[in-house]
Amino acid sequence: MACYGPQHWWPGESPFEVMVGAILTQQAAWINVEQAIANLKATDVLSPKGLRQIPEPELARLISPAIYHNTKAKKLKALVNWLRESYGDDLDRLFSREIKDLRSELLSVYGIGEETADSIILYAAKKPICVVDAYTRRIMARLGMVSGDISYHACQSLFMNNLPADTQIFNEYHALLVQLGKAVCRPHPLHHKCCLADICPTASKK
Repeated sequence: MACYGPQHWWPGESPFEVMVGAILTQQAAWINVEQAIANLKATDVLSPKGLRQIPEPELARLISPAIYHNTKAKKLKALVNWLRESYGDDLDRLFSREIKDLRSELLSVYGIGEETADSIILYAAKKPICVVDAYTRRIMARLGMVSGDISYHACQSLFMNNLPADTQIFNEYHALLVQLGKAVCRPHPLHHKCCLADICPTASKK
């Protein structure tokens, strides 16, 4: 926190926008996701109804900056169709579910895996759950706290069993780890710039 400051994640204007962003950001840089979302807003289709009505090829074209756009168009269609069929597009009703049940339902939707489901739960539903991504695994492994091949569930449990069940805490931990991973703890780490270098076994070997 002292190194990077509060991150104020997720940069979405509505819970539904966060859900869309969670799918679009799969294997994509956020700057490209922002452009894809801007395209959806410019054509006034950033809503469950709008995404259902727009033809899939046109949707794919609009979100093309986020790469894998054809597959992601199918995922977004699956999401909004599920929202209508299961909840009548009522996100408040969806997010009123207990975390375990909400997560299970989200994972049943085509294109939503663990990281995407947990991002939706944390940032759209604003419920306390730890999001694990590649940055988290890399940083934790370099700190010697986990093995490099740790499972998603095991890594998530390490955080959730040792931190208060507080939405803001999980929000900041995830955002700060992403910032550290992008800026410093890269595949080829910049140890001399790392605020955790003093406690990192990997840095001490250099």
